[in-house]
Amino acid sequence: MKFTCEKTPLFNAISIVSRTVSPKSSLAFLEGIYLNAGENLKLTGYNLETGITVQVDANVKQGGECVMPTRMFSDIIRKLPDESVLIEVDDSYKVTICAGVSKFQLMATSADEYPQLPKVEEESAVRLPQKALRELISGTIFAVSDDTANAIYTGCLVEAAENAITMVAIDGYRMARRTWHAEDSEFPPMHFVAPSAALRELEKILSDTDDEVLFLLGRKHISFSLGSATLICRLLDGKFVDWHRFIPESTPIHLVANLAELTATIERVSLIVSEKYKSPVRCMFGKDGAQFRTVTTIASANDGCRLAGDGKDTEIGFSCRYMLEALRAVPTDEVCIELSGGLSPILLTPTDDKYDFTYLIQPVRLN
Repeated sequence: MKFTCEKTPLFNAISIVSRTVSPKSSLAFLEGIYLNAGENLKLTGYNLETGITVQVDANVKQGGECVMPTRMFSDIIRKLPDESVLIEVDDSYKVTICAGVSKFQLMATSADEYPQLPKVEEESAVRLPQKALRELISGTIFAVSDDTANAIYTGCLVEAAENAITMVAIDGYRMARRTWHAEDSEFPPMHFVAPSAALRELEKILSDTDDEVLFLLGRKHISFSLGSATLICRLLDGKFVDWHRFIPESTPIHLVANLAELTATIERVSLIVSEKYKSPVRCMFGKDGAQFRTVTTIASANDGCRLAGDGKDTEIGFSCRYMLEALRAVPTDEVCIELSGGLSPILLTPTDDKYDFTYLIQPVRLN
């Protein structure tokens, strides 16, 4: 194998595919980056659950394939001068890397046993802007469960219908839902659960632009293609709960808060709460404001925040962490707080019709 390419796109490709390389595996070849030089250069990282492939423009003088040691390959390319890079691999898998006057030699391994990424047999296809998918992921993934005993909730549910795509995450204590509405597109009906590990990697390589991402849904896998990169992951098996039934049919109390002010207030109250000193925040929603109080065995905190509306002296307890994670996902300057009573969930919803989200936090029973 012998090819030349530019340093920057090669290093960018290595950085992307290394996200899905197994750091430790009983199969040693999964700890490396698979290189395939054919009509062009293709790099792949795969951990048997999620794989990423990136195409790099290269002048291929001799085709071939090998598995490169991830850390050493990445470090060498990163430190090379900003010039054209020549990589040559001989029959014994000795690798020579040259750029300018820099020259490195290292050993690769055979790619004979490297598994091929699953082929996604397309059943449905959807195109949407990368920034839209990125917002769907970042706006929900914080609420996935880490309980592997019920693996279906370690991923995000994705539903598509007509002109909307919805993503939902639930962990038993809270729920996060974001919906994106297309102005001039219609989507085929879809319903699947993607693992959070794959979505987190996808979020890192999505850009905040209107460039399109294409995802193809198969029976067991899904692929996301954006630019020169493609991510493929296995879908989670199981039945995801009907999330609609968690949302109260009516919420008689509606309050509007400035997001920054409400977040800062709860952050201050949460300063005395830790894994060692756990305590819920006790909140009293009154007219045009709310009072927050928490007490641990070593400290106490009291604070307040202005709100628009009448909370009717509703007292409710909640987890600081869950509330703050939901508030940090709100994309607007103001947020609507909906309440039914002290033992009913807190709902965070938009005040602007431009956005469509629901964040639900289950209450904590107060002594």
